Amino acid sequence: MKPLQNGRLHLGPAQATLLLLIALNLLNYIDRYILSGEVEPIQREFHATDHQMGALATALFVFYMIAAPLTGWLGDRFRRKPLIIAGATLWSLATLGTVWVHSYWTFYLRQGLVGIGEATFGIFAPAVIADFYPERERNRILSTFYVAIPVGAALGYLAGGQLGSLFGWRAPFLICALPGFAVAALYGLFGREPERGACDHLRSTHSRSTFRGLFRNPAYLAATFGLAMLTFAMGGMSWWMPEFLRRASGLSMSTASLVVGATTVVDGIAGTLVGGWLAQRWLARDHRALYLLSFWSVLLTFACGLVVFFGPHGCTIPALFAAEFFLFLNTGPLNTAIINSVAAPIRATAVGLNFFIIHCFGDTFSPQIIGAVSDATGSLRLAMGTTLLAMLASAAILRVGVRVAPPLEEPAKPISA
Repeated sequence: MKPLQNGRLHLGPAQATLLLLIALNLLNYIDRYILSGEVEPIQREFHATDHQMGALATALFVFYMIAAPLTGWLGDRFRRKPLIIAGATLWSLATLGTVWVHSYWTFYLRQGLVGIGEATFGIFAPAVIADFYPERERNRILSTFYVAIPVGAALGYLAGGQLGSLFGWRAPFLICALPGFAVAALYGLFGREPERGACDHLRSTHSRSTFRGLFRNPAYLAATFGLAMLTFAMGGMSWWMPEFLRRASGLSMSTASLVVGATTVVDGIAGTLVGGWLAQRWLARDHRALYLLSFWSVLLTFACGLVVFFGPHGCTIPALFAAEFFLFLNTGPLNTAIINSVAAPIRATAVGLNFFIIHCFGDTFSPQIIGAVSDATGSLRLAMGTTLLAMLASAAILRVGVRVAPPLEEPAKPISA
């Protein structure tokens, strides 16, 4: 960042690009979570079951998952700037088009188009950021970038619950679609395309720089599958939590979305920033810090989740607040672990494969599975408890990642006599 000149703050190319990518990430998650904030009126209009409502989340992630490997391949071979703009424009168009949706299956298709647009942006943004900053700095920068996730999710919940209650469920989609076009245009004007690998300090070995090598890269695999199991839990919880609070605690739709939205934004900002700060300090002493912090974060989230779903009613919301804080601690560190485990020539492809895996084994099916268990048992509380098993699996995999964590720079070569 450049100093003040003539009373104005001048941003360098890296800072300007980062700010615009954060804005796009914010809008990305707003558009994704509007639906979660107003499940009840949409379900009522389309006469849908819980299983069918969960399937709307599955639709988004199926298309997201299928598009991810292809977009990753494109990102390693073509300029990423126009691809990012195209993705943001596509998901904004799909969100705007929701205003004219009047059937369940048209809504299902809308979800798929949003998924394709989000996959395009979500893969390229971390790769672009990594080319601006070296390995030791990426955790700090990516933690800042990922603050947009909880803020965007919270705003999506609030837009759906509050605006949907006042103006009908279609209004939030119209209002939240328009800023995407504006920020995509600004990225076209001010965003920059950095040189690939300009800030990498580690050698491009076979396991770090080839597609086949990814399947023999233990650090990449541990972070990816650990995140996949965590994503199963996160996806199910984030999709159903407002409805869970409405049914379990007797809250109205608007109040439940307000509670989840407020909790998500406060915990998301605090947890993501605190997690990034802790990991950055820990990295100064231990190169395994990204995996270690993620491991303990998941275990603490699991403990709080037990209270949310099966504890006393009076403890539900306080435990939810604690669970989300611990959950967000690993956002920057775990995503940075994935980025640092691979080299620039394969980075977008690696992120694309990561997206395919985490959604295939994670949130593509978890909302639908939870909905099906809820229909079968008559208990959304019991269905939500399935996310706790995924958290335990995530913790076990991340503990393996601690043992295979890569260094952050090459060891110094001895000086020959």
